Amino acid sequence: MNSKLTTAEKVQAGLARRRRKEFLFRLSGMLATAVGIVFLMVFFATLIGKGASAFKQTFLLLDIELNEEVLAPDGELDLAYADFDSLVRAALRKEVADVSGRSERRELNRLVSIGAGYQLRDFVMQNPELLGTTQPMWVPAASNIDMLVKGNIDASLDESLRQLSDRQIGWVEELRSADRLKSKFNTALFSNGDSREPELAGIKGAMMGSFFMLLVTISLSFPIGVAAAIYLEEFAPKNRLADLVEVNINNLAAVPSIVFGLLGLAVFINWMALPRSAPLVGGLVLTLLTLPVIIIASRAAIKAVPPSIREAALGIGASQMQVVFHHVLPLAMPGMLTGAIIGMSRALGESAPLLMIGMIAFVVDVPGGFTDPATALPVQIYLWADSPERAFAERTSAAIIVLLVFLLLMNLAAVLVRRRMERKW
Repeated sequence: MNSKLTTAEKVQAGLARRRRKEFLFRLSGMLATAVGIVFLMVFFATLIGKGASAFKQTFLLLDIELNEEVLAPDGELDLAYADFDSLVRAALRKEVADVSGRSERRELNRLVSIGAGYQLRDFVMQNPELLGTTQPMWVPAASNIDMLVKGNIDASLDESLRQLSDRQIGWVEELRSADRLKSKFNTALFSNGDSREPELAGIKGAMMGSFFMLLVTISLSFPIGVAAAIYLEEFAPKNRLADLVEVNINNLAAVPSIVFGLLGLAVFINWMALPRSAPLVGGLVLTLLTLPVIIIASRAAIKAVPPSIREAALGIGASQMQVVFHHVLPLAMPGMLTGAIIGMSRALGESAPLLMIGMIAFVVDVPGGFTDPATALPVQIYLWADSPERAFAERTSAAIIVLLVFLLLMNLAAVLVRRRMERKW
């Protein structure tokens, strides 16, 4: 019997090995994809589980007597500087029985946020005719009370192991049984700036700072990046200088973002003396960061335009400038816009270069312009994550959720723009 394999048998054996290897490769790819999806689901589940509670806040219903004698003991009423906290504390003492002694009153007063007095002041300044009446108002509870209501503080622990005393927990239960304790949508998270008090802290200032920075970034990076891409692809001579510029652009796209922050600190703040912690400086730094990405994406979009388009336009007498701006640029614009949106997504999530230019400062006021002190959403997340107070942990997760939603929307916009405007040849 001949032990040698025929050609057909060798081919069949080789095909079997190749099919086994292909099956193993596909299986490994499917397993890797499944593991990645599982980790992603765990990440989102953990993030949402920790941050969803921040979108609700605990409030107390108090019947506040707007007594002018308390607000103006000397007879001269100035609403901007009146003692509205006394009115809030007096209304709270009416709702809780058996409170005596200074220490108990201090414990009771800590059930209400210090922002309740400011809320009442704004309400009275808008409605001064209500002075002398009693008004029911929902005022924010202190962060520890909010944590207790949300189940983040274990009331069964020993009193020395938690931030609330047994008396305070008893008062909370008393208010809850009287329907004067309620969880409502946390509008302060989206309408307030930063604060040292967790129940008053919001992301509006950070969102406005990010908005102004991205406005500066897109206004500068997109036209400069597109113009650079057009010149390099259509007009620049093919020589060593052009090759050097191309290599440097590709290298800049991989430079760590903190290097751009150091460059912005040295040039825009130290040399040009622009205001520190301003959206204008942040936008300029992010422009340097996103320019390489936009240039590379725009060049790829220009290269994707078929040469026949250029040849046809030149054949009917169009100039080089007309070919580029009347034919090549409109066809390459979808890819350019996609690259710009992706670059803006990267800029929105950057925090390292902004830390270098001083945007880590504690800024309470919402910025109203490009030169006002501001922070950005990623930096705000960094600040809250570094805070020792437990109530800031859920607000950190909530801010991350908001940031991820913006990033997903921007990437979705890039996909929709690409599909809607692209042309296939």
